[in-house]
Amino acid sequence: MEKVSFVIPCYCSEKSLESVVDEIQTAMEKIERYDYEIILVEDASPDHTWETIEKIVSGNPKVQGISFAKNFGQHSALMAGFHQIQGEIVVCLDDDGQTPACEVEKFLELIEQGADVVYASYENKMHGGFRNWGSQLNSKMAEWLLGKPKELYVSSYFAARRFVIDEVIKYENSYPYVLGLVLRTTKRIVNVEVDHRERMQGQSGYSMKKLLGLWINGFTSFSVKPLRMVTYGGMIVAVIGVLYAIWTIIKKLFNSMAPVGWSSTMAVMLILGGTVLFVLGMIGEYIGRIYISINNAPQYVIRKKAVHEGEGEKAK
Repeated sequence: MEKVSFVIPCYCSEKSLESVVDEIQTAMEKIERYDYEIILVEDASPDHTWETIEKIVSGNPKVQGISFAKNFGQHSALMAGFHQIQGEIVVCLDDDGQTPACEVEKFLELIEQGADVVYASYENKMHGGFRNWGSQLNSKMAEWLLGKPKELYVSSYFAARRFVIDEVIKYENSYPYVLGLVLRTTKRIVNVEVDHRERMQGQSGYSMKKLLGLWINGFTSFSVKPLRMVTYGGMIVAVIGVLYAIWTIIKKLFNSMAPVGWSSTMAVMLILGGTVLFVLGMIGEYIGRIYISINNAPQYVIRKKAVHEGEGEKAK
């Protein structure tokens, strides 16, 4: 019997996590052809999420928990879970109840039909306007920078074959970006439509700062197109500067009394200075990530683990 491994990053989900685990159990009990396990990765949550995980683990041998020493982010939590899986199929979903675990069989059926990765798509997303705008922008940028097919919708709810995950965890540097790793591994990626529900509690943990950090992380880790973009931008500004200089010389030749424009000079200086600083910042971002990777900065640090007492000694 094949096994399905569920990996769930957990942050501020002490009130919703038990319901999510119960829903997975109910769904998998109806799919008798698969065994399953659940890996809960607590990303240094400030509430009592870890205590909730310990409670779930103590009463369920199919669940294990991992606690981070500090907050490393959702993608690092996924990577930590991927290193613990035993299943031939991996399913990732959210801890807030918005991604319906009861529809997991749709993903498994498409995997059985030959897909390597299956992403959930939603007719109506229940996120706020800001989060929906961020998702749309992320999708467009992924198309341009990572080669994501235009028709493919990507989300945090997805299933993948084991060989895809085995390839993903070969990435050992800091700043993991799971979508980029998946896209460079296989092209057999499809969508399945599922419902999207209201959050059981609280609000999304993705602020503008976190979203920007995630985008920069993904696109500087898996694409040099941003550098090419600023290179082309610098060339365009240089051409504009040459044309402006030619126009200034011609105007001076035909009108010797033409005053030198202070405003236009300042405008050109600001454009050129801003462009140079932007290019230097982009190059610095790449160099900084190279430096951090060379210094072996960890993707994550595990403080402790929790397993059912019948499966082994509980980590302290």
